[in-house]
Amino acid sequence: MERSIPRYTLAGVPDADVTSHPFTTEDGLGLNLTRFRRHDCDDVVVLLHGLTASSDLFIMPEHRNLATCLLDHGFGDVWTLDTRMSNRFPYNTEPHAHTLDDVALYDYPAALAELRRHVGDRRVHVVAHCLGSMTLLMSVFGGVVRDVTSVVANAVGLTMRVPAWSRLKARYAPHLAEHLLGVSAIDPRASRQSRFTRGWLLSRLVSLAHQECDNPACHMVSFMWGTGWPALYSHDKLDPVTHDRIADLLGPCGLDYFRHIRAIVRAGHAVKYDPTEPRHARLPDDYLADAAERADTAVLFMTGDRNHVFGDSAVHCHRELTRRAQDPTRYELFVAPGYGYLDALIGKDAHREVFPTVLDFLKRRAV
Repeated sequence: MERSIPRYTLAGVPDADVTSHPFTTEDGLGLNLTRFRRHDCDDVVVLLHGLTASSDLFIMPEHRNLATCLLDHGFGDVWTLDTRMSNRFPYNTEPHAHTLDDVALYDYPAALAELRRHVGDRRVHVVAHCLGSMTLLMSVFGGVVRDVTSVVANAVGLTMRVPAWSRLKARYAPHLAEHLLGVSAIDPRASRQSRFTRGWLLSRLVSLAHQECDNPACHMVSFMWGTGWPALYSHDKLDPVTHDRIADLLGPCGLDYFRHIRAIVRAGHAVKYDPTEPRHARLPDDYLADAAERADTAVLFMTGDRNHVFGDSAVHCHRELTRRAQDPTRYELFVAPGYGYLDALIGKDAHREVFPTVLDFLKRRAV
């Protein structure tokens, strides 16, 4: 398939000095920060993807992306972080037993240590998406990282409320995929596999239930992550180029993370996957319990009113933390009309309809 936009391109952020900053986690994974710098400033912004996505979400050249908007509005030092959940690394599909606890405990402390080597004690703000939002808040409210001034958490926070069909998939899909279909990962590009292979057959089956467009990758990401036709965005919010390359933006995922997601869905909020695991002893068993007392980081919970992946999870988390906090003004909520789970970040008009709210929050917290 010929691409109109090269995979992993950095062309979406012009007029910036771009540098790469690899680092290693305590448990032995190589990850990467990418810096887009125009000038020094007192407030540094880090952009953080979700599971199977990558830093590409924030630097897309086909529309006015978030990194460029931040640079153009006075935040002259913007970084993107690719964690172990990034599709820029093989870790999502390799055999492993990683959980969201590993992301919270190992990825963010190492990333912030590398970041601080270059920016010193300047204020750090994070705009995070999906399970990047949840795991970062697990790290912040779990007491693992303490030097984040503010967070914009898109799509989900520490609580997780999903549609009934998604609950069923979380409960049964990993077992069925592994033991019935014999696959260990689900790939949006499965339709491009050889005919009659397991992945190809799964893609064909999924597409039978998704007649809303002619892109099998779009059908697969709906099956993987949400409930809807499509589940992750509204087609009319996307540039056609973005829709065509959705498999480059949202990659394959192994089934290990789904087991932790299933436990969180069952609990209704972020909990440790295995409380008996000694490696995670520094983390709380329940991330929501006493969360408001563990950190003073300001959080803007953001979601679209058509979020068919996590529903009103962000709204519910804002309500819970506001109710429990001594200073409820630390927590804010923005529900973007007409937007869903992902299009608030990658939509063709998000720079006019969503990003101004993000910029306003960051500027008010940059004091």
